[in-house]
Amino acid sequence: MTGTPYLTLAEIEALAVAAHAGQTDKAGRPYAEHLRAVAEGVRARGGGERQIAAAWLHDSVEDAALSSAWLAEAALPREVKDMVLALTKRPGEELESYTGRILATPGALLVKEADLAHNADPARLALLDPPTRDRLTAKYARVRALLGLTPPN
Repeated sequence: MTGTPYLTLAEIEALAVAAHAGQTDKAGRPYAEHLRAVAEGVRARGGGERQIAAAWLHDSVEDAALSSAWLAEAALPREVKDMVLALTKRPGEELESYTGRILATPGALLVKEADLAHNADPARLALLDPPTRDRLTAKYARVRALLGLTPPN
């Protein structure tokens, strides 16, 4: 996104970290660690700058860290905004609808794959109580199946 009127990746990272400040994941870890892991997962999977930007912002609207109005006006490429919106699960939304939107949005599948990989990391899951771990493991497996992704190694 260099040479454009858009926010840089460094600015997007700082914005996402600030927006999620004070938020923790289900294991009590700072939420920014998850965002960083997803962004790195996208990079490691060959994703481009726009997918990495979407990785940093993928939970921002869903978690109300940033508003959809902010996203609409942000100095971001349309492609990044589309991926963030595709990755935003809506209240009461069926997984089939959610995953269908991800599959229909260019670039979003790779970001979701990195997100699922970090969410399903056995080291992260081990920090959770057994009922939560079992519920999330089943949920992540179902999402992977709906997206046509192979199970993690």
